[in-house]
Amino acid sequence: MIFTKHKSVVMIIPIVFSFLVLTSCQKNQDEVSHEPTETVEVFNRDNLPSELPELADQDDAEAQYLLGKMYYKGEGVAKDYDKAVELTQKAADQGLADAQYYLGKMYYQGKALIKDDDKAIEWLQKAADQGLADAQYHLGIIYYESNGVHQDYIKSVEWLQKAADQGDIGAQVFLGGMYHNALGVNQDYDKAKYWYQKAASQNSAMAQVYLGIMYYEGHGVYQDYARSFEWYEKAANQEPSVDKASALAQYSLGLMYYEGKGVRQNVDTAKSWFGESCDNGYQDSCDNYRQLN
Repeated sequence: MIFTKHKSVVMIIPIVFSFLVLTSCQKNQDEVSHEPTETVEVFNRDNLPSELPELADQDDAEAQYLLGKMYYKGEGVAKDYDKAVELTQKAADQGLADAQYYLGKMYYQGKALIKDDDKAIEWLQKAADQGLADAQYHLGIIYYESNGVHQDYIKSVEWLQKAADQGDIGAQVFLGGMYHNALGVNQDYDKAKYWYQKAASQNSAMAQVYLGIMYYEGHGVYQDYARSFEWYEKAANQEPSVDKASALAQYSLGLMYYEGKGVRQNVDTAKSWFGESCDNGYQDSCDNYRQLN
């Protein structure tokens, strides 16, 4: 990051990859992806959806996987990690990619069973080899962060590319950042912009923030504060999320209004954006809001 001060207001212009690790939070690392699409309202085995328990007892892999998720989350049944692991393992052993991914995440998180990075990667790899984008994305993150493996940006890019090609938003944002910052690939602003735009078109606030940064800094494009402002504004108006992308965008709009870049200078509006960003958990905005008050 670049830190400067102007009239007691902290001015922070983020260099892209200092925030890129936040994109992995688009799929909350504390939870398992591929959650059930519907929450079951009843709470005993006899009243579970249709013949799901019976099918699971008959070694139907899909039924085992779905029922395992329900036990993991405590949705429709009392939460039971042992049953969740047992059912998910059975489905994974039958080659169901979703179950393999789910089991890999269980091992990775160490929540339902003892954490085991080797087994996590083994099961994630099985699911990824079957083309499951979630597993490919997660492997890309693991190789980037060196969790349980030696850090390998090249492998990270390979897995992120596979997931991004399937339309995975998080992978598209992360892959854009790898090209933006020459990690595992040669620096290529055009490709960075391409992948950011892919994700931004799917309403990724983080991708919109990164496009704002590209135009603000003139990375691979003509420096254009007005275009930068447009992208920040798109992200700022999205719902708050775990990666704080909208809060970062709100902060950035506050800076632009404060400095009069890309928009007519307006300190009151700057303060308003800093306040909203602060409410959404961005500390530098809280500091600026207090200074302007």
